[in-house]
Amino acid sequence: MVPDDSASLAITEAVADPDMPSVDASIAALSDMPEAAAQTNSEVSDAPEVAVAAAPPVPAPPIDPRTQLRLRNDGDRLVLMMPNGPQVEAEGGALSWGELLQHFKQRLNGGEPFWQPNTTVHLAARDRLLDARQLQALDEILTAAQLTLKRVATSRRQTAMAAVAAGYSVDQLEAEDTLVQSPPAPGKPLAEPLYLQTTLRGGVEIRHPGTIVVMGDVNPGSSLVAEGDILVWGRLRGMAHAGSGGDRSRCIMALQMHPTQLRLADLVARAPDGPTGDYLPEVAYAGDNGIRIAQAQAFARQHFNATLEQGAQPTDAF
Repeated sequence: MVPDDSASLAITEAVADPDMPSVDASIAALSDMPEAAAQTNSEVSDAPEVAVAAAPPVPAPPIDPRTQLRLRNDGDRLVLMMPNGPQVEAEGGALSWGELLQHFKQRLNGGEPFWQPNTTVHLAARDRLLDARQLQALDEILTAAQLTLKRVATSRRQTAMAAVAAGYSVDQLEAEDTLVQSPPAPGKPLAEPLYLQTTLRGGVEIRHPGTIVVMGDVNPGSSLVAEGDILVWGRLRGMAHAGSGGDRSRCIMALQMHPTQLRLADLVARAPDGPTGDYLPEVAYAGDNGIRIAQAQAFARQHFNATLEQGAQPTDAF
């Protein structure tokens, strides 16, 4: 194929035309472009900044006071109110144990105390299930605030037993009761027996709206108060009050009976002074002339004969 001479001539003339920009000038123009871009960026960076307003923080939802531990002044003592577990949990507002303690500690440390140092505190645990470690954690917080935990009122057996084992006095209540119990209505059935496998130390008091059974000793300075009977499988050397609701038919039994005071309903008696003998099971009961104490074997035989005289079957005897 023969090249087109007219096309070649046109190209040659175009290159030789002095009015057309040269290749070197084009390259120089391109080399000046970064400086222009830099200058443009500098002008942009010198422009005043526009402040962006931060979004306001979302306030935390208020804490339901029913979910908190609350201190209430009750004369010469304070009552620590535990939140009612099942009711709050059913409404979805219950706090974890750690959160409960943390909030309580912050409130104790955040304000001026309204109590005197070493003020006694009674814990109204209600139906809250507490173990020994939880009670100890509460005790440590109260001690740091110069408060002394002495008594636990609860309707839960496990909580009562944990409190007794930790050395606190206990009010074993029914579910609808509060710290102050009202006398039972006539004919009202007693609560289930409370079994305690421990030794009661001095200063500990146990109250229960039924029968109390202690598998251990009851030391001097401690006391048992029951609306039913009291049975101590050990040495009774403290105070025992059976039939606290007014029932004189109740009795107190111990392997070794040497109490500081005995009470049956409205009757009061004191054990005679003298050395304590060997283990000898005895029963204290209400007689014609007040409280009487008899050996357990003789007491059982006496009631056995009495039931026979009344025409009852021997199996119904005490």
